[in-house]
Amino acid sequence: MPKRSPDLTEFIVPLAAADQTYAERIGPKAANLAALARAGLPTPGGFCLDANAYRAQIAALGLQELVPRFAAEPPQEGLPYGRWETRLREALIQAVADLQDAPADLGEMGEVVWYPDRSWHGRTYVPATCLTSGGYEIFGYVRMLSGASELEAHADFTDETASEHPEWQIDVCEETIGRWRGEGGAEASMTLVWGRPLKPGGALATAELAGLAVDQCPLVEERFTLVAPDDYRGDLLEIKLWDTKEREVASESLYEEEE
Repeated sequence: MPKRSPDLTEFIVPLAAADQTYAERIGPKAANLAALARAGLPTPGGFCLDANAYRAQIAALGLQELVPRFAAEPPQEGLPYGRWETRLREALIQAVADLQDAPADLGEMGEVVWYPDRSWHGRTYVPATCLTSGGYEIFGYVRMLSGASELEAHADFTDETASEHPEWQIDVCEETIGRWRGEGGAEASMTLVWGRPLKPGGALATAELAGLAVDQCPLVEERFTLVAPDDYRGDLLEIKLWDTKEREVASESLYEEEE
């Protein structure tokens, strides 16, 4: 018996539909347009193909394990404050004190800046940055197992700061937090990426691998956190910033360009 062809209309999403503002289903650009329409602002209207169309095509080609997309939960809490922020800060300070290769002129830690939380593989990560009196930047995260109260912090430092690099469009930090094995044993580095735009006008940050959006995060007080596969089959992550009109505002690679 021949297989029934799928009803392609199930993949078509009118952008005027009030419940179609979910970027995970229709992508960040279409979601922004749908949100504007829902708010009563003038838009050109139209429709888009939702993520299920992509998944159906991937399945038809036998490529379900090609690359993980949107693997992490979206941010669940606001930025830390109060007693919770105090606990996180104390854990981070201890991780900095435990650094084995810290320079003698690292200096005193200034205000800790926190970024949106993201959860992946049963662990929640709360990233942070902090400038020091010695001109360095501390970057790291505090993580915890889901449902657990014990905190574990990781910290590192760099002398490469945004103030020294006016060419940067986005100030980005990153740490590998796991591995993902794909087709043929090819591996990707699951990477925690956090940062802040250095250009105004952004509303949403995305992580893109070979032109494919693999994660996204709305800006929270001009900060974002992403969890995405990197260095997979020779493809490297690029971080992009978008405004509410679906226009690209800025982009930044995680890697230095070769001269």
